[in-house]
Amino acid sequence: MLFLIALALAIFVLPRPWGLIVVGAGAALDIAETSIFWWWSRRRRALVGAEALVGATGVASTNLWPEGQVKLNGEIWSARCLGGCDEGTEVIVRSVDGLTLVVDPAGSA
Repeated sequence: MLFLIALALAIFVLPRPWGLIVVGAGAALDIAETSIFWWWSRRRRALVGAEALVGATGVASTNLWPEGQVKLNGEIWSARCLGGCDEGTEVIVRSVDGLTLVVDPAGSA
């Protein structure tokens, strides 16, 4: 975009030597801006699917002795807690087995 503005200035407003300088500066800034945005967008991998759930915290909607339901990010999931926990307990997702979350109470290590 900066290149197009610089080109328009060079054609319609600025005299000969200044127009070339402005077009070169506009092109350089446009390339630098594109490079920075490209680097910024590739800094880290996007987390999607099951890998985004591991490590998240939720609240047990039902008793988990050993299976029940957990509310996580506004969604209700089937869950399994091997040690068991009561309704309302904060839980951490340890893994995902199909569509069932394997959780532990947040207080346990």
